Amino acid sequence: MNLDHNRLRYRCRRGMKELDLLLQRYLEQHFAGASEQEQRIFAELLEQQDPELYGYLVGRDVPADPAVADVIRKISAVHKP
Repeated sequence: MNLDHNRLRYRCRRGMKELDLLLQRYLEQHFAGASEQEQRIFAELLEQQDPELYGYLVGRDVPADPAVADVIRKISAVHKP
């Protein structure tokens, strides 16, 4: 999958600092080594509205699709030691 890294980095910039940090860290630390499916899901998640995406990342809401939930877990884990 040919996703423009710079474009994704720009799309990681959100209205919430917490989202910015999680999304940008995942992009910089894990995206390049992720499977094509995981990369596609990450790009699709960037289309979500901030409140919905934040709800997923803090565990308040759970996506119905297990593959999406797995990517959410990976994104959420980037700030944990």
